[in-house]
Amino acid sequence: MKAVQVKSPGGPFEVVEKPVPTPADNEVLIKVQACGICHSDAMVKDGTFPGIDYPRVPGHEVVGIVEKVGANVMQWEVNQRVGVGWHGGHCFECEQCRRGDFVLCEKGKVCGISYDGGYAEYMVAPEEAIASIPDDLSSAEAAPLLCAGITVFNSLRNSGVRPGGIVAVQGIGGLGHLAVQYAKKMGFYTVAISGTNSKHDLAMELGADVFLNEQDHNVVEELQKLGGADIIMATAPNSDAISSLIDGLAINGKLMALAATVDPVKVTPLQLIMGRKSITGWPSGTAKDSEDTLKFSARSKTVPMIETYPLEKAEEAYEQMITNKARFRVVLTME
Repeated sequence: MKAVQVKSPGGPFEVVEKPVPTPADNEVLIKVQACGICHSDAMVKDGTFPGIDYPRVPGHEVVGIVEKVGANVMQWEVNQRVGVGWHGGHCFECEQCRRGDFVLCEKGKVCGISYDGGYAEYMVAPEEAIASIPDDLSSAEAAPLLCAGITVFNSLRNSGVRPGGIVAVQGIGGLGHLAVQYAKKMGFYTVAISGTNSKHDLAMELGADVFLNEQDHNVVEELQKLGGADIIMATAPNSDAISSLIDGLAINGKLMALAATVDPVKVTPLQLIMGRKSITGWPSGTAKDSEDTLKFSARSKTVPMIETYPLEKAEEAYEQMITNKARFRVVLTME
């Protein structure tokens, strides 16, 4: 089979021939149809995620057809269309797994990091990492929903904010353009926040009630005029921009950190104490959460804006993503 791998940290993407993997017990072999390219793939490319064994095939937004199942696999069948997201499996035995909090498994696996992912014609994954794909979504559309989609959908539905509350989305990019759609379709008053006015028309088309350009508006003041944001979804990896929005929260408001940046967010205890404000993070979700995301997306017609590339052009596709030239998600297609 054809695959694209990173041979060593910081190395280039290499198109190679590899044997089609054989599923072990409790594993599923997937014939890949589409794989999204996520900013987190940089962890494989640059070697910043600890413990990666190289060479490694990246990719954790995978959609394809079940080709073969290993022994003991009961739920998945040959020819079924399925997907695998960031959460690539769990141990079932650690303290968090025993509590049913599988996404925080102490030995949790990540697709495309713990084992070879979807930049390939075939891949294997543990059966507990597999999600079914609704017929109403194409494979290329569904792929980004297995990371970008689940991250914003699952965090928002678990935020505790009731429909009618104010949700502000910082950044109208790969995560943010989905967050605006989900927030509106889940019944929230939706505020889109961007650093440039070029996103205005798109944000309004996606369902935003208000658009705030950070260059032209004092965003904190504008949010407070609305009563403050119940939730600020920080989807763009700019810690300074995220820090500047904290005072835009309502009483009991939450800033949800969704963009994976390593730079610190700056906040004083007094900012949080006054108004019982808080900052929290959210790590994607399990395969079942992926299924919920995909079902809601299909029913509400929430889809990502994508650019597609053949597998052989993974390097070009990755550069389009990492340099922020993509609008808004890049997907490798195998057919």
